[in-house]
Amino acid sequence: MALKEHLREARNRLFKSALAVLAGTVAGFFLYEPVLEALGAPIVAINDQDGRTASLNFDTAASPFDLLIQVSIFLGVVISSPVWLYQLWAFITPGLKTKERRTALGFIVVAVPLFLTGIYLAWLILPNAVRVLTDFTPDQFSNLISVTVYFAFVLRLMLAFGIAFLLPVVLFGLNMVGLVSGRQILKAWRITVFLVCLFAAMAAPGGDALSMFYLAVPLLLLFFVAIGLCLLNDKRRASRNAARDADVETHADRATPLNDL
Repeated sequence: MALKEHLREARNRLFKSALAVLAGTVAGFFLYEPVLEALGAPIVAINDQDGRTASLNFDTAASPFDLLIQVSIFLGVVISSPVWLYQLWAFITPGLKTKERRTALGFIVVAVPLFLTGIYLAWLILPNAVRVLTDFTPDQFSNLISVTVYFAFVLRLMLAFGIAFLLPVVLFGLNMVGLVSGRQILKAWRITVFLVCLFAAMAAPGGDALSMFYLAVPLLLLFFVAIGLCLLNDKRRASRNAARDADVETHADRATPLNDL
């Protein structure tokens, strides 16, 4: 494809993804109140279980509407994840062979659960993260937290975990199209471990060690699994290329029949 066709293809894929997110946002609008109540539960628990004063407050007149839009868009991204993940992969698959495309269908099967697993893991650690961070509040003070600031923290945490769990799958996808080999990744495993830990430290908005640990350990496991799959794919590709080269050499050495001449 020419560059102009690539840009047109990217535009179409982005447009379809945007429509899916928009439809998911409309659905998220109806789920806003129960989701808001569930995400605010860790703050309520501080009052009920720990006996400390903590509350969520709207600090401006437009804050309730702003929060409604933010939470609805976040839910739209989550609900439409099968669509925009498919559009992302469909933009790459035209460069693959037919057999590789069939193998690549597993991308969607794996990517969507991993993205949702990352969000679910962030959901599990959210109460502990909130409790650890608010424990630094002196006894003579209260936690009167802005709703917009709190939910920006929560949504950023969940999106960071979800996207982080997609990175190993993207790494394997780059190997599928031949942009990176398993050996190249394996040689840089020390740098990979460092970058994963650095990303975990930056992606965990709370800055607490617990959130970083919960994000870094699963990511490292997924990265090393992805490296193993990349090595297997490289071995299979090398065997296929060797067989093709041997077949070409065999046919090149064979005399051309007289009838063909």
